[in-house]
Amino acid sequence: MKIKVLKNGGILMDIQNVSLFQSFSSLDVYHSNSDKPLPGIVIIPGGSYNRIMERDSERVAITFASHAFQAFVVRYPVVEHKDYQAAKSAVAQAFDHIVAHADELNVDPNMLGIIGFSAGGQLAAAYSNIAHTKAKFVGLGYPVIKPTIDDRMGVSTEDVTQLVNDNTPATFIWGSFNDQVTPFNDHILPYVQALRSHDVPVELHEFSTGNHGLALANKYTGIVNNDRTDEHMSEWFKLFLNWLKTLD
Repeated sequence: MKIKVLKNGGILMDIQNVSLFQSFSSLDVYHSNSDKPLPGIVIIPGGSYNRIMERDSERVAITFASHAFQAFVVRYPVVEHKDYQAAKSAVAQAFDHIVAHADELNVDPNMLGIIGFSAGGQLAAAYSNIAHTKAKFVGLGYPVIKPTIDDRMGVSTEDVTQLVNDNTPATFIWGSFNDQVTPFNDHILPYVQALRSHDVPVELHEFSTGNHGLALANKYTGIVNNDRTDEHMSEWFKLFLNWLKTLD
């Protein structure tokens, strides 16, 4: 069902919400009118499986759309319906839907990637490592990697470093050394080491400023993040776009 139309940077976007087979899950589609297929980005917001962080959602999608991406946001089960396996199923179903409707969505399935924030980063990493993943590239922002904070989140997850394999897509990771929620040595570093052990192309940016949960870290997402911004950490988005240009 179409819910609204936005005019953003000269791009007309149809925004729709599509129900997924997984209960209490849906896919927000930010479809930009285009005369040719565009790269696609599937956004997995954070929220500790207790909520969908809005700062990781629509404003991130609109920002990607303004850079010529078809953008999608997965709304997986949270709060009383939270379940790690169900959330993983929702992500997989979102990709299946996008690829099955690639022509009408004007998205190039060979340029379809995934990006996740915090707990959403854990889901993005997990999906990127499954057999026959449809993700061609991966972005992980201050991701949960190991189940060290399961008690805090109230859900049983897994150590996604154990899922990395020779077919894991090229991965871009960023975070902050100030992050005490997913500390670098406990989460990002082990995942980077796992990627390197399988010769997976990886780019890492660990910022000296910023913190956990800043989304784009600029004023656009800061307005829904208690004005929490960090100019230096906000460079991750430009770095990510430049990194994509280096991929085959």
